[in-house]
Amino acid sequence: MTNTNAVPVTVLGLGLMGSALARAFLDAGHPTTVWNRTAAKAAPLVEAGARQAATVEEAVAASPLVVTCLTNFDDTLQALEPAAAAVAGRALVTLNTGTPAGARRTADWARDHGARFLAGAVKNVPPAVGAPDTLLYYGGDRTVFDEHLAALRVLGGDTVYLGDQPDLAALYELAVGATLLPALVGFFQGAAAVQARGLPVSSMVRFEAKWLEMIASELPALADEIDRGDYTRPRSTVGLFLDAVRGDEEFGREANVDTSWNRPLHDLLERAAAAGHRDHSIAALVEVLRKP
Repeated sequence: MTNTNAVPVTVLGLGLMGSALARAFLDAGHPTTVWNRTAAKAAPLVEAGARQAATVEEAVAASPLVVTCLTNFDDTLQALEPAAAAVAGRALVTLNTGTPAGARRTADWARDHGARFLAGAVKNVPPAVGAPDTLLYYGGDRTVFDEHLAALRVLGGDTVYLGDQPDLAALYELAVGATLLPALVGFFQGAAAVQARGLPVSSMVRFEAKWLEMIASELPALADEIDRGDYTRPRSTVGLFLDAVRGDEEFGREANVDTSWNRPLHDLLERAAAAGHRDHSIAALVEVLRKP
């Protein structure tokens, strides 16, 4: 049902995440216009009450708040170019992946065409859009964030403004996202080893979750060590991890699992030890990762 007090919203890009964003706006009563290069993807949303625009220019012109969810900033700019004349005076919010440089380019384009720009990131999967604990963070024009906060909170209850620099969300997106693939590959390695024993992978999920909780609990202390640049009071050392390498390799042979993806990580440990950090906190790996 349409909420007469809710700001009209346009959503550009109807992949899995874009469709979830549009549906969240619809569920909250926002008059929602949608556009996608492949028009057929809009059908479920139209059935739910969305208005489908025939062109991107028509879509942008339909709402004061325009939310884009395309693959990256280059795709966003390419899609918006035909609507360049229509973005003036509108709030443009991007929710795509991409680099800080891409966010800055998009911010410049928006400013040059008279739009106010806010770049954000959704830190969860599409089914979690709209949940009270789903995190989204934004950087850019504070007036956009303040004016449309009620609409933005429809997408997730944990909604954070990072600052007025338009590339902050992209910076944190990549900085935080760097954890994802190594963590998943570690889980997949363990899954292969458990399956090799004839056990279901589901049997390890509870233990894996507790392990990740432990890691999460250590992050504040590790961050404090890095911020201070003092690694001399370790809770776990570079040497401790380095000494475990042989056991990791032996386990891989026993389970018949390829653990070669760990080799670059082992190289980091060896370089850190060679630089004098063997007895220092594992957080000292930052010093090896940081280029002059």
